Parts: sequence; C-alpha cells; structure tokens
Amino acid sequence: MFLPTTIKEVRALGWDYLDVILFTGDAYVDHPSFGAAVIGRLLEAEGYRVAIVPQPNWRDDLRDFTKLGAPRLFFGVTSGAMDSMVNHYTANIRLRSNDAYTPGGKAGFRPDYAVTVYSRILKRLFPHTPVVVGGIEASLRRLTHYDYWSNSLKPSVLVESGADLLIYGMGERVVQQVARAMRNGYNAKLLRNIPQVAFLSDERYVERLDKEKTIRLASYEECCRDKQAFARNFTVVEELSNMMQADKTLVERTAEQYVVVNPPYPTLSSEELDHSFDLPYERAPHPRYRGKGDIPAWEMIKHSVNIHRGCFGGCSFCTISAHQGKFIASRSERSILAEVEQIRLMPDFKGYLSDVGGPSANMYMMRGRKLEACRKCRRASCLHPKMCPNLDNSHERLLSLYEKIRSMKGIKKAFIGSGIRYDLFDDSPYLEQIIKHHTSGRLKVAPEHTEPHVLDAMRKPSFEQFERLNSDFRRICRENDLPYQLIPYFISSHPACRECDMKALAEKVLGRLHFDLEQVQDLTPTPMTLSSVMFYTGENPYTGEAVYVARSQEDKRRQKAYFFRTEKSPHRVGKPKMQGVRGRKRKTPNN
Repeated sequence: MFLPTTIKEVRALGWDYLDVILFTGDAYVDHPSFGAAVIGRLLEAEGYRVAIVPQPNWRDDLRDFTKLGAPRLFFGVTSGAMDSMVNHYTANIRLRSNDAYTPGGKAGFRPDYAVTVYSRILKRLFPHTPVVVGGIEASLRRLTHYDYWSNSLKPSVLVESGADLLIYGMGERVVQQVARAMRNGYNAKLLRNIPQVAFLSDERYVERLDKEKTIRLASYEECCRDKQAFARNFTVVEELSNMMQADKTLVERTAEQYVVVNPPYPTLSSEELDHSFDLPYERAPHPRYRGKGDIPAWEMIKHSVNIHRGCFGGCSFCTISAHQGKFIASRSERSILAEVEQIRLMPDFKGYLSDVGGPSANMYMMRGRKLEACRKCRRASCLHPKMCPNLDNSHERLLSLYEKIRSMKGIKKAFIGSGIRYDLFDDSPYLEQIIKHHTSGRLKVAPEHTEPHVLDAMRKPSFEQFERLNSDFRRICRENDLPYQLIPYFISSHPACRECDMKALAEKVLGRLHFDLEQVQDLTPTPMTLSSVMFYTGENPYTGEAVYVARSQEDKRRQKAYFFRTEKSPHRVGKPKMQGVRGRKRKTPNN
C-alpha cells in the first residue's frame, strides 16, 4: 500500500494518530529514487505511522498544511529531488515552463525556496511541533551560501526557515535516530548528539563544546563584509565533507545565534544501502494522479536501476559529493538483481532497462586499495589533477554485474544512460563492452570544455583524454559495424572561461571534430560548490588567484552562442548549417 496522503487514507488504515508527516515539493512517487518515499518507508519499517503531503498549496487557506493535524513526533520538510530554485529557473534566471516532478510536467506547484516557505507555515500553524528539514535544498544551504538567484549571500536555511533541526546528506541512518530521540517528546540533548544534523544554539552551548573538535567559521556577517572570509569558510567545509571520517563540529554565528553542524556518519555499508532499496515500495506514482498526466521524472527512471551512490570526481560545479559524499556506497549484486526482477514484472516493461548506473555510470564498488590512506586523505577529487595511485579503478566487478543482468530472463537490453567517467578506463575492456552490449546508439560523456585552464578550474581531465576516447569509440564502432554516436556534454560561462575560450572550444569540437552538440548548458552556480564560490568572489579560494567570471546575462548568452552553428549564429564555425543542434537541460542526480 502507498503511504497515506489524506485523512481518508489515514482512517482507512485504522490509525487515529500519525507519528511523522512529510511535506515535499515533488509529486509522491513511491520509489527508491524519490527521497520522501525513502524516508517514509524507512520510518514505516521502524514501526512509525507516516503520511506524505506532496506539493501542498501554500497560496490558499493552507488546508493542505492542516488537514492531517499535528504529528506525534515531527514534521519532515524537503523541497524534493531538486533545489527549488534550480527547478524553477534557467541559468539566465528565466522561469521554466515545466516541472519534471509534477503530473503533466506542469510548473507552479512548489514555491521558490520551498524548504523555507513550508517550514515557516508549519511553525506558524503548529508552533509546538518540531520541524525537521532535509534533502538537497536544505543540505546544501546548511551554512552561509551564495544564492545565485538573489545574487547575495544567504544565512543558513535554519535561520531563515525557523526549522528545529536539519539533516544534511543522505538521511537514511540519521532520520531513524531523530525519530528515536523524539519518541518521548522533543529532547534537545539527545538530538544535538546525533551525527549529520545541524541546529541553532546559543553561545552558552557553543562554549561547552570540545574546542579540540570544534572549528569556528567566520560569521555570516563577516562573510557579507569580506568575500575572502566566505571563501575560507568554503575550503574548510569542503575539506571536511570529503573526509572518510570527519570528526570536527562546525560552528557559524549569525547575529546572536549559532549554527552548529555535527560531523557526518561514515558512508553507508552495502547492507545498509540494500535495506533502503529493498523496502516495499509500490514503484509507481500515487493513484491520486490518475488522469492528470505523466510525471516526467518517473517516466525517465521507472525502468532504470541505481547501483551506487557518491562520486569521487570532485567536479567544481557538481553537488553530488557535497550531498551524497565522495566515497562510493554500492549495493550488493543480490539487491540489484532483485530490483531488475521487479522491473521485469512491471506490466509496461518491454525488456529494455533504460539505465544501470548512478551519479556516474562506472564507479560501482570502487574504493581505495589501502583504506588507511583514504582515512588520512583530504583531497576533493580522487581524479584531479591526476588519478590517485591508491584508487582501485577496476571495472571487473561492474562488468560481471552487467553480464549477470544481460543473462536474466526477459532482459533484452540493459542500457547505460548515466554519464561515464572516461578518465577511469585505463586498459579496461569496459568501453568495448558497453559499446557492444549496453549502448542505445548514443554514449554520454562529459568533457565539459577543451581549454586546459578552464578544465583545471572545473577539476576535469584534459581534453586530450576525450580525443583518445573519441578515437577509440569510432574504432570500436567501425570494427563492429555499429552506427553509434558519442554525445559529449559541455558547459559555458564557468569561472575562468572567457569568450575566446568558447571560440577555441567551438573550433575544436564543432569544427575539427565535427560534433553536433545537443547536451549543452550554461553554468548555474549552485550553493556549496567551488564554482559558486569562484563566481561570487572572482577568486580561487584555495590559491587566492583572480578568476575571470562572466556575470552579466549578455556575457553568458554570448558564450553559450558558440555552441550553435546555424546560419543565424553570430559565431559561425565550420559548416554553415547543421541539423539537430539545440540546448537541453541536463539530467543530474539529486539536483
């Protein structure tokens, strides 16, 4: 059964109270790719009575916020699978006309800054009931952050929303601890001892913290006065976020309050991750959406399998490692194959898995050879500026998994739809195997740019590696008589990228290599990324070196124009006209 969403559904279960009520900016799809469903099922498995209120109306008499009353333990609030501002606006800060997480793809069913809006409403209506916020929007706004849409620094979302507690990162392990701590009422002492949470406190509490295990960041007010103070804060936060076993508590003052961020839990084990994916999901949208149109995000992933979490690529513009972690948490083969079997039995499944992947396609089961070295490591990326010699980048376990999936009854083809890190290949047979067995005809990779100094600012590998991949791809396709395409992603307007760099990109990619670009985007500086810090400060926070930034919308449009070589383009390169050239919004996990 689905988790209840209305008082009628609650009563049908024979319940006269609820322990937890979850509010989400997404439609309710009961599937392990949708965060509210995961949290709800985890709490249900612990014996709690849980309801979900999807996409509540915040503009009417607020009946969606009051219809279920107050829960016994707490309200849980998330913006959904995306930051609401990324969901709403293009890189040019134009309002999007659609929302992939809403029936019919309709826009306008969640507010800007959804976590703050929902939390403020709940605290006003139910001042004595704790509000716990989580998900991507809350997680990446837990401390002072640059907000691209207001072009300003904002304080922690805890300060703006009035929420009582914030869970950052992937919350499976944490939310169960929070529920246990609240069984007998709001217990601040118990809650403040839970790892991977943030909360507001006073100076007396902060003074009692172990000074050896506490880092005091520059205050919100200091960051607003001094961009370098904000940049220094970021380096501390990023370094701790990428440690295997961080043990420092972060403290940041805002006015007379202090935001306290406890160290995170270690990466989930395979057994813990399996438990999350093995819960009894209905694997479908709630029946309330019948006749209201398809939910595009669901249609995209319903026949796909997520095999791992985390990413050690450390790309400057990406939020994956900041939210999911740098270290890889992989599901067991048993759990993955069991989900493939569930998909195989779906009525509309025709034998084609749309994706077997994750944040990246090919980091499954990868880890350091010597974990002791990983425990000491503070690098943001295991791949930049060069691959860590301690990294075990063997694709053997992943290729074995692919083979087992291919051999399952009813599976005609298992495609790889996630982006592939080609700087992990070495001499592995991986590329040939996925081209021959797991490509739908279009293989996605992300070189992002061509110029060395821009790639360095992005923490991406050299363009020469992409050119080798392109050569290998064409050779393998030629040898096997396969008419496949290599689809590269590129980004414009990243810090360090000037118009002359985009011209050089166009000459290499559109001119010399003759690519038709479909997967392109202008940079959106999202909170808690190195790119957003460089965008705001105009400096690399680690070196203090000045970095060129294309800030005006006109500069950004001019840079993006180099991706297109039509007769109307002001930057024609090579052939005068090519078909099928258009910009598309990139699918990125969790954001």
